[in-house]
Amino acid sequence: MATMTNVALLLLLQLVVYGKVTAATWCVARNDAKEDALQTALDYACGAGADCAPLQDTGLCFLPNTIQAHASYAFNSFYMHSSMDSGACDFSGTAAIAKTDPSYGTCVYPSSPRTAGGGGGMMTPILSTPPQNITLMDGGSGALTPTDMVPTLANPPSSEAFSKFSISRMLFMCMVLLLLA
Repeated sequence: MATMTNVALLLLLQLVVYGKVTAATWCVARNDAKEDALQTALDYACGAGADCAPLQDTGLCFLPNTIQAHASYAFNSFYMHSSMDSGACDFSGTAAIAKTDPSYGTCVYPSSPRTAGGGGGMMTPILSTPPQNITLMDGGSGALTPTDMVPTLANPPSSEAFSKFSISRMLFMCMVLLLLA
């Protein structure tokens, strides 16, 4: 009976430690940022670790071919590679943290550090419009608003924002059960 009590206490402790679910956030370019400032910040992000390969002319995020759209993708990639540290989403005031997924068409913005840095899979082009309104963490809106038509996925991938949370919970439970066995 003492073993069941210990297991129950460990489960309760695990829920307290890992029970907080954090909503996914993204780092995007601000609408009010000057184009030259965005270009400077985009160059910095791509040179400092952001995955900018999808922004190349054959990449999945090339369209729309605007500084605003490219900067948003690069800023988010840098933010994810920096483990979503809020200080990594400023870029001299040209970026903001958003709580609305800015992904569109074939351009899927990573929603966690684990999913940042490239992807794979077959894409089926279908025309669709990108998001028209992004909600910022500070309550503002409108960060990334491209208006061009772009290809989209026939079956878009689901967000993996909480997968690390679920995996860590499962691993912890397995370790506890192995220790008690």
